[in-house]
Amino acid sequence: MESKMHAIHFKADQKLLNFIQEKLDKLEIFNHHVQSAEVFLRLDKDKEKENKITEIKLHLPGKELFAKKQCKTFEEAADETVEALRKQILKEKEKFEK
Repeated sequence: MESKMHAIHFKADQKLLNFIQEKLDKLEIFNHHVQSAEVFLRLDKDKEKENKITEIKLHLPGKELFAKKQCKTFEEAADETVEALRKQILKEKEKFEK
């Protein structure tokens, strides 16, 4: 899956980007029609504990899915965001099977 990663106002290390890409690749198990993903990583008010925000926009044929989570680490936020997208994919799949 083609993914575009955007780290807003900071430089994300390659280890983090690889981690997110691996998570995104697993979404293709649930829907092989996933075309691409756009990931935004942002820091919200540096002093706060849960200041890491991950937003992911997933492009499917004729549809876009979106999820956003804020956590203590980008890894945790990415995990929760991908999980939210997985649930959305499964919900979409159920609609077509009915």
